[in-house]
Parts: sequence; structure tokens; C-alpha cells
Amino acid sequence: MENVDLIINARWLVPIAPANVVLEHYSVIIHQGDIVALMPQTEAKQKYTANSEQHYDQHCVMPGLINNHNHAAMSLFRGLADDLPLMTWLNNHIWPAEKRWISDSFVEAGSELAIAEMIRGGTTCFNDMYFFPDATGRVADQSGIRANLGMVVIDFPSAWAADTEEYLHKGQQLHDRYRRHERITTSYAPHAPYTVSDDTLAKVIMNAEELDVTIHMHIHETVGEISQSIEQYGFRPLERLHNLGLLSPRLTAVHMTQLNEQEMSLCADNGIHITHCPESNLKLASGFCPVAKLDQQGINITLGTDGAASNNDLDMFAEIKQTALLAKAVAQDASAIPAHKALEMATINAAKALGLDDKIGSVEVGKSADLIAVDLSRIESQPCYDIISQLVYATGRDQVTDVWVSGKQLLKDRQLTTMNLSKIIQNTQQWAEKIRHEDP
Repeated sequence: MENVDLIINARWLVPIAPANVVLEHYSVIIHQGDIVALMPQTEAKQKYTANSEQHYDQHCVMPGLINNHNHAAMSLFRGLADDLPLMTWLNNHIWPAEKRWISDSFVEAGSELAIAEMIRGGTTCFNDMYFFPDATGRVADQSGIRANLGMVVIDFPSAWAADTEEYLHKGQQLHDRYRRHERITTSYAPHAPYTVSDDTLAKVIMNAEELDVTIHMHIHETVGEISQSIEQYGFRPLERLHNLGLLSPRLTAVHMTQLNEQEMSLCADNGIHITHCPESNLKLASGFCPVAKLDQQGINITLGTDGAASNNDLDMFAEIKQTALLAKAVAQDASAIPAHKALEMATINAAKALGLDDKIGSVEVGKSADLIAVDLSRIESQPCYDIISQLVYATGRDQVTDVWVSGKQLLKDRQLTTMNLSKIIQNTQQWAEKIRHEDP
């Protein structure tokens, strides 16, 4: 018999690829962080022994969720300014708070809070966009989660960088630091069309091609963004970005709530990816991403939470459910975005957008063992007719009991194994007291 590091035995296994499949009483065989075999438990017993064997007799095992748009450190601003439209929220509250508080230590503390929350909710990989990304990288490295760090670019000074050249230089340093890291990757993260000039975007496009990395940007988020672009440039933002050469399979466009038919075709023709953030869009009243129409055109749609300052949580199970429900309401079609498609958006679709679909996003031989176990034994999950439907429409993040990244267990029976939860809470409360008393 062959000896391996870990065998996970599951009542149900949802591999994501192939699509809409549920395997019963299967074993996931893991060695040196990768999945080396999938087979019925009866066969696995005859072929393998393991240093550790775990049984999940009332659980579904599936790929870890991928949060494809986040501002992790902004978790420290959770609840700071609510019930406001986007530009009021940004101009009058968030940007002043960032000017006052953003630092390496702030981002480290906020990232610890966010990553702990994400792991407990079944997120094993996140795509981040924020200042001091090296601080987020340190926490990601220590915690064991997988992360894509945004090389932030914006045309005004911050505590992170004084000008465009410094943003680009620090991004290059970040990329060089993590270019060979097993779990941490980088992408360019120009903030938005209204905060990044044509000249800067041209440099981002050139650098992204040279480094062979993806680009991650807020686009077509609000009505105001569209009218501002027409007034300033004579074009809607997407047309302007197309003229600059930004639209390509490297690009993940975030939000995309303001799209006409021509722009949807433009997205499909250029192979861009779209990250839908339903809860943030709802809370800020930004609009509705036409997910069903985009899906019909074959566009790769992924999901993100946005930051906890505008959501106010990092709950990917909630985003999956909202995606399926909103798509039906917007399309006025109950069959739009069925459960398995919504689940794919939070797993394999996001992996494709990040250029990581050869490593993560599905439970397949040869891929990294980024997995979660979801307890379906609770009264709220009974009865279980359709497991995939159950995961999308009747499962909460509190049902995630165990999490692995590259075969390393980060959550065991709801307890974090690599992070000190009480210390994170204490540190968060200390930051909250400072922010509360100095920014009345």
C-alpha cells in the first residue's frame, strides 16, 4: 500500500469540475500539499495508508472559496460610515479616514482581522487591492491563506506612495518579493478610471505584459462615473479603456453595474473577466450587474465581497446566494444563474481570472489541496435532496468546520490553527478605540 500525508473521507464531494457533479462516499488523497487521487472510500482503503486520516461523515467537501475582490485592511473601518452613496462615502468619510490612519501597522492589523474572518468562512484565496500590500502579504504568508496582492496605482499621493512613479516602483518591489512564493501572487491594481490617467494606464499595461501578471480595476461602478468620464474624456469609461488597449484576458473588471448591450459584447469580444460584488453594490445603491446577460455571452464571471467597510462582511457564502437570487430578479427569469453556476463563480471562475486555474478552484488530481468541509447535519440544512442547491441557498459560513490550503489545515473543528483569534480581537478593539476617539 502507498503511504501519503493525508486522506479526507467525505459523505459528499463537490469537485466543481466536472460541473454540477456530486460524488458520494469519496476520498481525497493528498501528498505534499497536492491532490494525488480521488476515489471511492472502499478503494482508497485498499490502496492507501496515511499519516493522517480524517472522516467527514455528515459533511460536504469542496474547493475553498475565492474572494476575487477585497480590500482586506478596510475591515478596521467596518461600520465607520454606513447608509451613504459611494462618492459621499468615499469623499467625506473613507478617504479622510485613510489619510489619517493608513500605515503599515494599520494594514497589518486590518489584514489579520480580515484573513481570520475569511478562513473561518471557507475562503482559501483572496484578491486584494489596498495600500501597504507588503503588510497584507506578511499576514497571508504567516496565516497560510492564499493571496493575490494588488500592486496599487492611483494618481494622487497617499501614505503608501507620493506619485505614480513611486506606486509603480513599489509594485515592482512587491512583485519581486513574492514572484516565487508558493501561495502569494501579484497583479496590477489601478484603482478606477476616474483616479488613473491615460499615461499611467499605458505604463500599467506595458508593465503587466512584461511581468506577465493580471490587472484588477473598479470599472463602471456608478452612474456618476459614466457621466464624469463622458464630460472629461468624451467617452464612457469602458470605451476609453478599450482605446487604451486595457481590455484583454489580463483584465478583471470589478462591479460593472452600468453596462449597455454594446459594452457587454465588447467585454465578450476581448475576453475580460468580471467580478460581481452583489452585497456591496446593494448597500451603496450602485446598481445591478447584468449577470445573466453577461453569462449568456460566455463572459467569465467571478465573485467578491469588496471591503468590509462597504459590505459589511467578508462572507462568500452570502455573496453566492445573493448572486443567484439577484440574477433571477434582474433577468426576471427564475432559471437564470442556477446554483451550480453561482458556485463556479466563487471557485473555478475566479481561479481562471487570477491565472491560477491549473492550481486551484476545483478538486482535481494534480491541483493544490485547497479544500473546505461544510457540515450539512444541522437542522437548518435538512433534508438534503440536492447538495449543490443546499450549499447555495441554505448554507451559512458558520457551517464551515475545516479548511485546508496546500494540504495544511488552517481551521479545525471551527478553531483557527495558525492565527490567535483572541489576540486579533484585542488588537482590533484597540484600533477601534483610537479611531472612535480621534475621529468623532
